[in-house]
Amino acid sequence: MNRGSIRTAALLAFGLATGLAVAAHAQNSEHVSWNDDGTVTLKTPADYEGTFTVPQEMLGGLFGPGEKPFEGEEITVLTLDSGPKGGISGPLYAFRPMFEELSGAKVNIALTPISELYTKTFLDLRNGTGEYDAIIVGAFFYGDLIAGDYILPVDEWRESGDFPAWSYDPMPASLKAIHTWEGTGYGVLNDADGQVLYYRRDLLNDPEHKAAFQEEKGYAYAVPPRNLQELKDIAGYFNGKPLGEDGAPISGAVLHLKVREQGLYHFTTLATSFAMTPGPLSECQGVYWFNPNDMTPLINSPGHVAALDYLKELAETGPAAQISWSLGEAWDYFLRGNAVFNFSYGDVAPLAQDESRSKIRGKIGSAILPASNTYWNMCEQKFVETEEPRQVGNVTGGSWHGVVSSLADAPEAAYSFLSLMAMKPVSKWLATYGWNGVDPGFDYQFLEPVGEAKVEDYTSAGWDAEDVKLYLKAYHDNFNAPVMLPYLRITGTQEYFDALDSNLSAAMSGSKTAEEALNDTAETWQGVTDRLGRDKQLKAYQAAIGWKN
Repeated sequence: MNRGSIRTAALLAFGLATGLAVAAHAQNSEHVSWNDDGTVTLKTPADYEGTFTVPQEMLGGLFGPGEKPFEGEEITVLTLDSGPKGGISGPLYAFRPMFEELSGAKVNIALTPISELYTKTFLDLRNGTGEYDAIIVGAFFYGDLIAGDYILPVDEWRESGDFPAWSYDPMPASLKAIHTWEGTGYGVLNDADGQVLYYRRDLLNDPEHKAAFQEEKGYAYAVPPRNLQELKDIAGYFNGKPLGEDGAPISGAVLHLKVREQGLYHFTTLATSFAMTPGPLSECQGVYWFNPNDMTPLINSPGHVAALDYLKELAETGPAAQISWSLGEAWDYFLRGNAVFNFSYGDVAPLAQDESRSKIRGKIGSAILPASNTYWNMCEQKFVETEEPRQVGNVTGGSWHGVVSSLADAPEAAYSFLSLMAMKPVSKWLATYGWNGVDPGFDYQFLEPVGEAKVEDYTSAGWDAEDVKLYLKAYHDNFNAPVMLPYLRITGTQEYFDALDSNLSAAMSGSKTAEEALNDTAETWQGVTDRLGRDKQLKAYQAAIGWKN
């Protein structure tokens, strides 16, 4: 099924899923029609093929036939530079005409590369320029945003009934935590990021490969792998076999490792099960980044070093060029059938359904990333082996979503625009296919009985049934795992990440050992903490992880 067919099917499926019909007598207009039965029909531009019929009250009390609550106002939204049909920025273009017609406001969309989004955001905020009314941020921006009082809380607006309706309630606790700060909501629901394992279920379930692997390694593997060590063995077994595109040698695993993009997140996700001691939050349990008593970096612990050594070994089963590959390049390699494993964000399985880009529709499996069978026990200061598979989750990535600038000229209009895209029917629709970069994470996007969606909602949108079942289970398991990677949200997060990123790149290229790279990172982090103020940083870190001493 081609991408256009998938979108058309998605439109039909999710229009029906609202359980609401369009009234025969509508007030016709290009993007908004007020219907005689108390509903309103909202339409994106034709090339996005999105139509939603919702109760009028879902739009909020400010909006109604003939009402233009923000007539003459103008808002500017800063977002990732992926263009009108790209990830994260695409929905802004799709819903802009609809919002302009509803509100009377004009929406400007300002684009910037992901590598410059943080810098451009804080240049505007710290200089007091106020160029942007709303910004699509990564959740790791929050430490700096909150410390500078740069964004506005949204709870009062959200609860007022005046604006398009959405709620934090469908979010698992792991995602809600990164949209709020000490119980107050700041982020408007949109994307849900985390990294899971993707694998070729057709190859892993092949009896001949199972038998050959057992003969070679001396044990039978599980599908999906039980732990990371088993995953690496499987990747090594498949690497180089003529199973790739047009019979080319296949890779065991493909990663996106480009420095100053999102390569560092492979390490931070992977290291969780090597470096975190399971248990209630304490100075040696449930912590990952810093010691919560004094801000001593933990990034160079023996567990973190072991994880980086593992990552280097896993990368050896993939193409040498991946050291400079961004997300899209690694995804395309996997989607073309050239690797057995990839662990990445929620875009991969939806993109696999697009047969104009993918050769693995109906062949892709998804699972929560397996844990290491050995981890560093910080309390006992020794490595511990565990035979039982563990579930260690993460919310790695941006979970890209909108916030309203405290410098906004039209804050309510900006909030309304963000909220229009957060409404349940819209959010559910956006999560069904890959072009828009909005990934699933909320109750109504998961399948029954853990969520509200039905398999037919997705198969009608062009999905292979088994692909989507495994995919949504993987993300539900990930976001609700008993052990979660703490999310770093403190002042200077980007600076800490930049130091880690550069050193990881040096380790992956072979110019530093894993231990050297992480020791150098820890030393730089100490300097950043001292410069920003250790007591101030400690207080922010404790607040960010919920530390109570």
